[in-house]
Amino acid sequence: MTDAAWEEPVGKKTRRASATPATLALERAGVPFEAVSYEHDPRVTAYGREAAEALGLPPQCVFKTLVVHTDPEGFGVCVVPVTGNADLKAVAAALGAKKARLADPGDVQRLTGYVLGGVSPLGQRTRLPTVIDDGARRLEHMYVSGGRRGLDVGLAPRDLAELTGAVFAAIAR
Repeated sequence: MTDAAWEEPVGKKTRRASATPATLALERAGVPFEAVSYEHDPRVTAYGREAAEALGLPPQCVFKTLVVHTDPEGFGVCVVPVTGNADLKAVAAALGAKKARLADPGDVQRLTGYVLGGVSPLGQRTRLPTVIDDGARRLEHMYVSGGRRGLDVGLAPRDLAELTGAVFAAIAR
């Protein structure tokens, strides 16, 4: 699927003033990406849906990043479309765990270095095992948080998988 909202980046579109660990990781890797920002409404807690609407992007191209606590005593990251939810049993299986549940907000911030609503799968403080919903492979470009509320980055799914060491699996419902 080609999303009409994508424009091939000309150089790096990230300004140093808005650099985040996620955009810096993309720059260091030399991966083409598009940084797009919007005015975050502090009353909104459905961050991914807000991003899709504010940026005028097809919601199936915008993904949310969730940190999960896996049994026994581990953590992982799952990247799923904002149009659905993570199937935690499928996430656990993809990460080689018995069970998975959403991680506590304090653990999320401690492990990733990001606040809720700004968690990017890129540039995290602690590199965690990552799984991306298989549906992303059908896209030329996908959008994920750029490391702060109000900032997303568009990139090729294969580039995201390569940079995060992710696997693809059917984890969305």
